[in-house]
Amino acid sequence: MGKLDGRAVLVTGAARGQGEQEARLFVAEGAKVALADVLDEQGEALARELAKEAGDERVRYVHLDVGRETDWAAALDTVQGAFGRLDGLVNNAGILRFNELSSTPLEEYQQVVQVNQIGAFLGMRAVIPALEAAGGGTIVNTASYTALTGMTFLTSYAATKAAIVGMTRVAAMELAPKKIRVNAMCPGAVDTPMTNPAQLDPDADPQEVSAAVDELYAKLVPLGRIGRPEEVARLALFLTSDDSSYITGQPFVIDGGWLAGVSVF
Repeated sequence: MGKLDGRAVLVTGAARGQGEQEARLFVAEGAKVALADVLDEQGEALARELAKEAGDERVRYVHLDVGRETDWAAALDTVQGAFGRLDGLVNNAGILRFNELSSTPLEEYQQVVQVNQIGAFLGMRAVIPALEAAGGGTIVNTASYTALTGMTFLTSYAATKAAIVGMTRVAAMELAPKKIRVNAMCPGAVDTPMTNPAQLDPDADPQEVSAAVDELYAKLVPLGRIGRPEEVARLALFLTSDDSSYITGQPFVIDGGWLAGVSVF
């Protein structure tokens, strides 16, 4: 018995990184999973791979630009047509831009807001009727360590992630009577293409790339390394499964101890 047997879950930003690992784990735990992304080639390839393992009836890929209202409507039509229901959403899609506050163009700031903040808002709002029709469900929003503390050069990113934590709390209160639980994950640095673009180099050695990043974070993070997307996926599974049945409205920090403080040694 998998922890998600009989459940249908939509994961955004599922073509790679954290979303990919969430999709893989959810399928392994028995869920029907809709992989949503704008990276169609990668997303479709991953969906074919997972379908080969789990069966075509349990995996779908849908094109979804999370910042577009019409895309959400089309994606939900596809998912419900394929699975007949929807029990959960993992709002994983996001982008990251480094820039000093005084140098951040309004266009760049708005781009990050459109994907990270508005994307999460549209996703939560869009799935409510489907989750309610299923008798309840779960929403897992991906916030960030930076939603709870500061980090230089991340004004736009931190602002959107703080907004996600705020929206999570409000949504949890409003949706509890509908038996819909809403929680947020707050990862620290995680070794994905978004935070570590070297992963996108086809000639790079994956182990060397990860080792170099671990060395960078060895003195910043108490556990001495960067996080792995598989670790965040396990938290998403916990918050989507009945293991967290009495938890809603909470931000869960997964950062290797980074938020705890700074070591002087």
